[in-house]
Amino acid sequence: MKETIQLPLFSSYEFDSNFYDELFSQNQKVRAIYKRLFNLFSEYSVKEFDALNERAKESFFNLGITFQVYGENSVQEKIFPFDLFPRIIEHKEWDTIENGVLQRSKALNHFLWDVYHDQKIIKQGIVPMELISSSENYLTQMKDINPPEGVYNHISGTDLIKHSDGNYYVLEDNIRCPSGVSYVIGNRTAVKHALFGVFNKYNTHRVVDYGANLLEIMESVKPKGVDNPVCVIITPGVYNSAYYEHSFLAKQMGIDLVEGRDLFVENDFVYKRTIYGPTKVDVIYRRIDDLFIDPLTFRPDSVLGVPGIFSAYKKGNVCLVNAPGTGVADDKAIYTYMPEIIKYYLNEDAILNNVHTYHCSRKNELSYVLENVDKLVIKPVDESGGYGISIGNKLTKEEIQKVKETVKENPRKYIAQPIMSLSTHPTYIEETESFEPRHVDLRTFTLLGKDKEYVLKGGLSRVALRKGNLVVNSSQGGGSKDTWVLKS
Repeated sequence: MKETIQLPLFSSYEFDSNFYDELFSQNQKVRAIYKRLFNLFSEYSVKEFDALNERAKESFFNLGITFQVYGENSVQEKIFPFDLFPRIIEHKEWDTIENGVLQRSKALNHFLWDVYHDQKIIKQGIVPMELISSSENYLTQMKDINPPEGVYNHISGTDLIKHSDGNYYVLEDNIRCPSGVSYVIGNRTAVKHALFGVFNKYNTHRVVDYGANLLEIMESVKPKGVDNPVCVIITPGVYNSAYYEHSFLAKQMGIDLVEGRDLFVENDFVYKRTIYGPTKVDVIYRRIDDLFIDPLTFRPDSVLGVPGIFSAYKKGNVCLVNAPGTGVADDKAIYTYMPEIIKYYLNEDAILNNVHTYHCSRKNELSYVLENVDKLVIKPVDESGGYGISIGNKLTKEEIQKVKETVKENPRKYIAQPIMSLSTHPTYIEETESFEPRHVDLRTFTLLGKDKEYVLKGGLSRVALRKGNLVVNSSQGGGSKDTWVLKS
């Protein structure tokens, strides 16, 4: 049921009872935690709010907060779309989220160790070997390698949605190279510039300490015998879609941002070139995909990586963050086993629910998927950024038939999930000059190191800016908003 909310700046807001609206309750009353913020926004005229909106855009432009979208014949650099109305999460709700994502990160780290060592979870029939061996992200070169302090997924990104029942569900785990944390901090900066004094009304957790915690995590996994580790971030270069984030984090941590050509290996140690001569490097936060990090071990045609770096890693002379081969654990087929993985390694029930998932490699589930494409979201197991996703109820008959044929050609590559009712949040739409509900998700960021764990108290709330769209990724036209976690 849809009803229009007749309030200032909300003239186009259609309340839809089929979704969980994060601002309005089912009786269309403003939720308690939003009342002060809502009253503040209600004081603005359209002209005044447009001016604030432009100020926020200028903040993003001046900070250089951009991302790149790759088309068939071009690459476009865009300012990251940002909405000024923050999302608020009260502390008890956040405690559940934080404990849940930390639990998943720990379980996945145990899983990775096991997969690359004794494979007990496979031998006991809990996770099938076929899923591991057929994963494009399983690296046989990582077998029996012990990463410093036993940590594989130093940085994890967990994508969650709030369903119409008011509960959070995990959509997927990202532990290869989760991105977006720079936008979390940029969003907070933009809100402070545009809405001066608004934080006097709310007691929120800070997000600017992420860089300090990441550096501490990196230093904690230094190679043995190193007292003062030298840390760097390695980037594919300025044309990478997340280059802004690479440079931002390097500045935040006060460490060098390097490319492969800036490093070299000698006697199985890694060095960076400087104007003062070579300097040994101990910990590398890599933003380069596994197969490109070392042309001597992986793709010989790679010009992005460093020849010999994997040999240095195997001998324990450098730590790579995240470890190579972590992608086998964020394969969307492995996701279906997360409750069992958590129970097996931690002897705990999963705190956060999975979305019910059909894996097309199972014959009975494949049959169900092929018969119900119009009711499901079909996802490739090894893609990110929202690419390759098909939302059944948005497809024509011809498109549904094409999806069926694609899935049948390679069932291992696809999973399917019910079309979830992502919660909605007020988002300013310039065309209508008012707020409208738009679907949102939440990406959290978890860090694991030696005797240290940390979850950023905020995360990235991503917004599907097109009306009715459920895909929130920036590469698919999505934006973001600041996320406030309230203190107790």
